[in-house]
Amino acid sequence: MKNSSHPSRATALVIGGGLVGLCAALQLQRAGCIVTVLEPQEKPQGASWGNAGHIAVEQVQPLASLATIRSAWGRMHPRGALGLPTAQIGTWGPFALRLMRASTPARFAAGTAALSALLAEAMPAWKRTSWIIGAAHLLREDGHFVAWESAASAARGRAFWTGTDIGTASVRDASADELAAIRDLARGAQIAGAVRFAGSGQMTDLVALADALRAALAADGGAIRHGQAEGIALEGDQAIVRLGAETLRADQIVLCAGAASAELLQPMGARIPLIAERGYHIQSPASRWPLDMPPVAFEDRSMIITRFAGGLRAASFVEFAARAAPPDPTKWAKLRAHVIELGLPFDLPGKPWMGARPTLPDYLPAIGRSARARNLLYAFGHQHLGLTLAAITGELVAALATGKPSPIDLAPFDPARFGGTT
Repeated sequence: MKNSSHPSRATALVIGGGLVGLCAALQLQRAGCIVTVLEPQEKPQGASWGNAGHIAVEQVQPLASLATIRSAWGRMHPRGALGLPTAQIGTWGPFALRLMRASTPARFAAGTAALSALLAEAMPAWKRTSWIIGAAHLLREDGHFVAWESAASAARGRAFWTGTDIGTASVRDASADELAAIRDLARGAQIAGAVRFAGSGQMTDLVALADALRAALAADGGAIRHGQAEGIALEGDQAIVRLGAETLRADQIVLCAGAASAELLQPMGARIPLIAERGYHIQSPASRWPLDMPPVAFEDRSMIITRFAGGLRAASFVEFAARAAPPDPTKWAKLRAHVIELGLPFDLPGKPWMGARPTLPDYLPAIGRSARARNLLYAFGHQHLGLTLAAITGELVAALATGKPSPIDLAPFDPARFGGTT
């Protein structure tokens, strides 16, 4: 990658065309860089596009916690939404040990403080980004619901959400009309209670969001190149990217390759404990789901229902496995069973999808600059918060690349926190 036509402008190569990668590319371009995004897929297919569309500013507490560990057995599939396939123990076993070490009260408190600072800027950053790309109409800021199917779980859930740190969000009991609307949609179950969050939001059309980000990038001279990076290697104190027989160089290389990021770093000797935390969804037409209904999480089932412009999506599951392991059809079957038991207006069987969230043991992302390659930046490991944190991560990456002060302390997100030199 040369910069012959604009010799005074820095070049930037963004590896990964998911939401984090596209937002980083957009902000780097706005900062004056000549940007190329390297993305293997021509159409959006990864976890950026298969999620629930929920901008989850309330999730300031990392899932690496003693509470998560204590509840793990009761949440195991098929009873619950936690998947630890026996055949994949070699993958998730070492990760689980690291997660337990990251779940001490002190690390949990530090992680909550770090995530709180990041999530406080998530919605403002999406407002700025969506306006820049002409997609403000895709961003809804009308919160979401959490509903329960028994008086006992409603009491526990309400006590938890009203008594825990939820950052910039707020929560209240659902009104009588709101509760009636949820009950009208879930006619097969007894909905005992619900709460409504404010401050959270939704992207109503992830395909349109991808198109808008790509169009904004192209309009200002950016390029998307379709190809699979094979690895990042060192050339002195510079990172280079292997692409078949070709070597790609740039003034700034930004690694945003999601669950593939750790594999790409292996040629330069970096070892990052990243795992593919896989989620599942089914999707159907949304003709009978109200246009103005925010996402509804049925917490007893660990399932969230979201209406998008392109259909109604039921999403669930946290499955730790190798990124390339085949999907588990029983999880789609479980989603269909939930839909039937709740009596939701969902056209079954629904189109199935499975994708891998990039997750680190402490449930904090990796955002920062490599200590070994001065032109290499990290922006991956956003676990369940990839959509939520994409816009603010893009702004932070641009600040790092251009030497501007960061509005957020990035020390807690340095991947060197796991040991070794990265």
